Amino acid sequence: MDIRAELLSLLRENARYTTADLARMLGVDESEVAERIENLEDEGVLKGYQAVVDWRRTDEEPVRALVECNVTLDRETGYDDIAARLVGFPEIQSLRLVSGEYDFSLTVEADSMGEVSRFVSEKVAPVPEITQTVTHYLMESYKERGIEFSSDGDDDRLSVSP
Repeated sequence: MDIRAELLSLLRENARYTTADLARMLGVDESEVAERIENLEDEGVLKGYQAVVDWRRTDEEPVRALVECNVTLDRETGYDDIAARLVGFPEIQSLRLVSGEYDFSLTVEADSMGEVSRFVSEKVAPVPEITQTVTHYLMESYKERGIEFSSDGDDDRLSVSP
């Protein structure tokens, strides 16, 4: 694996590694790590750094939903055109073109189920090429971006043996 790929892997593992930590792990000078990170940011490879939050441990848990969207394309409108209309909405946390039963997968966040519902019905569904939406509210998260959320308490259910 080359240094660039290893650096990206380490930053995905923990974006809070210092340049000194990264340099030691990669076996290069700290200045080279700083330069490579700056180049990756300038090239648009690194888009940002975010924390993974276990919302259950806060008082501010947002309502999150996965929204499936089916679309009908015409000669003038492609998937990128539809995506360009949707990416500007701050409620949409992720937007992906997918294969299978539907075309786009959106992750939407808001303060209440009503806000999510209104957003989908008033902003997403009216896009002319979108023919159907299906909303799935997220009930529980056990793992996000490769980080597992563990429970604090013991499982108080009785064991069942055959």
